[in-house]
Amino acid sequence: MSQFFQIHPENPQLRLINQAVQIIKDGGIVALPTDSCYALVCHLDDKDAVTRLRRIRNVDDKHHLTLLCRDLSEISLYAKIDNQQYRLLKAATPGPYTFILEATKEVPRRLSHPSRKTIGLRVPENRIVHAVLEELGQPLLGTTLILPNEEEPLTDPEEVRDRLAKLVDLVVDGGACSLQPTTVIDLTGPAPVLQRQGRGDASLFGL
Repeated sequence: MSQFFQIHPENPQLRLINQAVQIIKDGGIVALPTDSCYALVCHLDDKDAVTRLRRIRNVDDKHHLTLLCRDLSEISLYAKIDNQQYRLLKAATPGPYTFILEATKEVPRRLSHPSRKTIGLRVPENRIVHAVLEELGQPLLGTTLILPNEEEPLTDPEEVRDRLAKLVDLVVDGGACSLQPTTVIDLTGPAPVLQRQGRGDASLFGL
């Protein structure tokens, strides 16, 4: 049965943040709010947790999982970024965008796209997520909380707890969040490509 933490969205309680981080370090799957909708997250280096995450979402290794990073400098550790890409990222982070970029060798091979060697990255604008990232000291691996055979993400923490009580280890109630997932922008080519329209304004990228 999953645990349920009510964490203040503006002033996250450090005691609860540290407990959430320990659950992640111990291989747990956590459902938490972001600046878009709820997400499922786990430890980047925990193979079993990543397998569980994919199983809950019912997605294979061709589905991009996302690294949730603290800032642009952390993104540049895990993705190859040129000057043009950097300017675009700087204009749009933190915010409700996921960027597809070429992965560096810092990204475990099993996490990048098997044929393209790309990875999804984002810098969320959410204090709960940032508090978790700060205490963890490295990115989280995450995915939008959309259940198999459904089109809309889950956004109500009570519903998340009811439906995922036996599948995740912790549900974080951080209040209401957006009904929309992130906007996904592919920056691996000569020009940005819109892969999914979500909460983020794609016109920032000329799209």
